[in-house]
Amino acid sequence: MRLLRNLLLSIIVIVGIVAVYVLNPDLPEPQGEQSASLYEPGSLGVSSEAIALTDNSRPTMANGTYEGSDSRLLEGYVWYPDETEAGPFPLVVYSHGYMSSVDEADYMVDFLVPKGYVVVAVNYPLSNGAAPGGPIVTDVINQAGDVSFVIDALLTRNTSAGDSLQGLIDPERIAAVGLSLGGLTTQLVAYHQTERDERIRTAVSIAGPSAMLEREFFQTSDNPFLMVAGTDDAIVPYDMNAEPMPEKVDNSLLATLDGGSHVGFVTIASTFLRWFDHPDALVCPMLLSGLENGGEGRPETILTPDAAIGISNTVSEPCPNENFNRAMRPGQQQMLTRLAVYAFLESSFAEEAAQRQDMREYLNTGLAQENSGVQVLQAGTAIN
Repeated sequence: MRLLRNLLLSIIVIVGIVAVYVLNPDLPEPQGEQSASLYEPGSLGVSSEAIALTDNSRPTMANGTYEGSDSRLLEGYVWYPDETEAGPFPLVVYSHGYMSSVDEADYMVDFLVPKGYVVVAVNYPLSNGAAPGGPIVTDVINQAGDVSFVIDALLTRNTSAGDSLQGLIDPERIAAVGLSLGGLTTQLVAYHQTERDERIRTAVSIAGPSAMLEREFFQTSDNPFLMVAGTDDAIVPYDMNAEPMPEKVDNSLLATLDGGSHVGFVTIASTFLRWFDHPDALVCPMLLSGLENGGEGRPETILTPDAAIGISNTVSEPCPNENFNRAMRPGQQQMLTRLAVYAFLESSFAEEAAQRQDMREYLNTGLAQENSGVQVLQAGTAIN
């Protein structure tokens, strides 16, 4: 009996070890010397807090069976380095994609915070996966205001005596980063004529819908901008959304991942979806069903066209694919995204001028030279 019990316990332990490995694999590591150095884990400890912010100045519109609200509830997390004496740190406001949540960015949070960044992310009221009435995309124009409200709240805590965030945030170093619909949110809050927030000094859109945004849209600011996108993105097609960006945004970089998918940018893809030839093939049916159930969630209704501010009626249909090629492995895709985003943020926010210059040069040449599967195209003026 004891032998059987010990055997069962041994099997359970072995299964547990295998499960940890299978569900939490290490991301690939870069081989080039500079890339490997940049990819070294940060040395700062990490703390996190759940946050729940209520903006009473703006409503949440009715949505399906949901009657709406006079306010907007923004629940999420803020992550920050433990070593307060090393601050103040740059602030990154991360925006999640459609039908998603703050959890999608774990691989970026785990990388950036130990290297000296404060990161905040909230679930947007009507586009997150658990939105009342079902997630919709048409509330994205209001998400720019949500980003500004989150910045307001954190900067207030930054100057509040005794607060855990007191003195941790540098208000002159604020970035907006987002994936998919969150990438569009980032572009709106960084450039929209009436919705932009001037406190944002640099912006990163990861596979954000951009086909409807004309060159005129991006003329409100000359702040540095980075687009990261995959050539095999079935949800936000590369050729209509990412590829034209260097011609639209002067002070910008386009980091192209050869064979990169859309879902490959989501943390969970490197674990549960890494066995699929193309992660988008699994998600496309759910996405299209969600858009259909959302009623007004078709691509042509995401933003109201307005030629005066550079928003056109160009439509980029999601998931037009009938066949899916084998995509870049999600782990590789996330490793390259970490490198590109971190180097880009450091090119603006590093305290030493020499480090900022090194990061500009790395983005322009080193990243692609040292890593297969990524190309970087610079447009307009150099990052400054």
